[in-house]
Amino acid sequence: MLALSEDDRARFVTEVIASLDGPPDGDWEATWVSELDTRIAEAERTGDHGSDWKDVRAELLAELLPK
Repeated sequence: MLALSEDDRARFVTEVIASLDGPPDGDWEATWVSELDTRIAEAERTGDHGSDWKDVRAELLAELLPK
């Protein structure tokens, strides 16, 4: 498997992980749209529009990568 290209390995791993999730959830899209609508409304209500991706990424990498 390591002889596969990086793209092929990524596709393979994606398929393996998807196979562990069980059958597809028919309500998945509607559930996520509802959740996103709720989060957008909360952000508009509070004025909190989150953090810049570059800041979030830097924090995550700082936590995940050994020092």
